[in-house]
Formats: sequence, C-alpha cells, structure tokens
Amino acid sequence: MFVSRGLVVGFTVAMAGLVLSGCGTRMNKAPVEDRGTSSSTSAPAPATQPGVVVATPIKPLPGAENAGKPGYYTVKPGDTLIRIGLESGQSWKDIARWNNLENANLIEVGQVLRVLPPSAAPAAVAASENGVVTRPVTSSSVAPASTPAAAPASAASGAKPAAPAASGTVVAVAPATPAPAAAPAGEDELAFIWPASGSLIAGFDEARNKGFDIAGKAGDPVLAAADGRVVYAGAGLRGYGNLIILKHNNTFLTAYAHNQTLLVKEDQAVRKGQKIAEMGNTDADRVKLHFEIRRQGKPVDPTRYLPSR
Repeated sequence: MFVSRGLVVGFTVAMAGLVLSGCGTRMNKAPVEDRGTSSSTSAPAPATQPGVVVATPIKPLPGAENAGKPGYYTVKPGDTLIRIGLESGQSWKDIARWNNLENANLIEVGQVLRVLPPSAAPAAVAASENGVVTRPVTSSSVAPASTPAAAPASAASGAKPAAPAASGTVVAVAPATPAPAAAPAGEDELAFIWPASGSLIAGFDEARNKGFDIAGKAGDPVLAAADGRVVYAGAGLRGYGNLIILKHNNTFLTAYAHNQTLLVKEDQAVRKGQKIAEMGNTDADRVKLHFEIRRQGKPVDPTRYLPSR
C-alpha cells in the first residue's frame, strides 16, 4: 500500500500535539495542599518576637494556701501517706479522706495536706501543735480492756494477714510483767506493757533509733502494748518490713516492725496483750522487733512509758 509521506508527517504532528495537550492539562489540574498556609478557618499563630519564650502559667499545688498553718503538712521528697500518718500521729486513711485524695499513692512534693480532722477547733489545733491534747479517742472501734483468750497455733510464715474471729481467736495472753507504771500526767494516762519478752538489744536514740529493738526467735509473739485500733498493717514503709501501727488515742501511736506474720488488719480493734504479729526479720539484719511509741507523731523514749523489768 502506498502512503503519502505528507500524510505520515501530518499524522505524526497531530499526535504529538495531542500528547502535549494532554500532559499540559494534567499538570495544570494536579491537586496541591499547602500545609504551611492557614485556611480561613484556622486560628492565627500567636505573634511573638524572635527569641521570646511565652511561659505557661504554673498551676499551684493543692492546699498551697495552707502551707505553714497549724494542722497542715507540706509533702517532702520521699514521703508516702503512710509515713505522713506515722509522723503526724494519724491514720493514712483519715488523711486521704480529709484531703479528698482519690488515689492515696499520688501525692506531690510541695503539696499541703490536712493532718488534723476538719472539725478540730482552732484551740485544739493549736494545742496539738504544742503537744497538749488530752481528748480520748471517740471511735467505737476501740474495745475496752478485758482478759484476752488464748491464741491458736501460729499462722504459717508468709500467709496473708487474717482478721481474728469475734471470740478473739488470735489473741494471746501477755507475758507476766510487773505492774505497769502510769504514763506521765496529762498524757491520757495510758499504761503500756512490753510488746515482746526478749532482751533489749538497742535502746532509744532520737537520731539513729526511734524506738527499742527487742531480740527473739522467728515466730515469737508480738503483743499490743495497749488497747487501740489498727491504722496500718502492711509492708509499704521502707525500713520497717512487715509493719503494724496502732492508734491508742489522740496522743499516742505505737509501731511494731520487721514481723514475719501479721495477724490483724486495718481498722480492727485490739486489746492490750493481744497477739497481733509474729516476730521476724523482714527488712532487718536479724530476727527482732523494732518497737516505737509516738506522741503526736514524734518518737519518744519508751523507757518513759514501759514498766521496768
């Protein structure tokens, strides 16, 4: 078939024109999004001078307005609510409730916490700061003193703390001691007993040892030194191991540390001489009971309150 050279050339030029026309169309209509340009609905960027940093206002910590006031405590590094309760002579649960803390594990350094009941009168708060509070505990959970029943066989080491039955199944008779000496006048007149029968291996030193260390064997009974209520039972306070804290009134707490087994639970009422734990060596270099008496949260020499032996 004969094809004219002019026809071929014309066809080729026409096709080239179509190709160029198509390419030009696609390039002109390709969508492009300029993310660096604000749209009509975008908020304008704040105008700042070069090198100027806009500071975000710092939100005050909870309770900051009460810093330094009687009945309040400012959280320090390393504090926990359990330690604050021990240092202030209160139950950590009460402190959490008074401060509306949803999570007792979340407290901040510099936060200011109420450590006295909201209903405490100003005069009572001031007296507390001076260490002069003589009102008895009003909680009905503290049972009156009575002759305790004999304790059952010891719980196995490592078992979960168990609450005593109504008949006092974990209560033990206190070892024979001389007639207890009366507490100093004006301090709620508590008569403490020794919490264990072992020998004294370390005495009170306000800087190095905030109580007594009493020797013994693993599993030896640990006794409540006076009637009271359990405000802490657990191992959440570093350096104390398995710990029990009893609140006896608005003045006194006692602490029992390094136990092998805990036999009471929080909020339980206990009687003087009741077996509350078994001696051990948790968080300690040997089997012993570390025992503290705290007056308004401050550790005091147990010699002033325990009978001689």
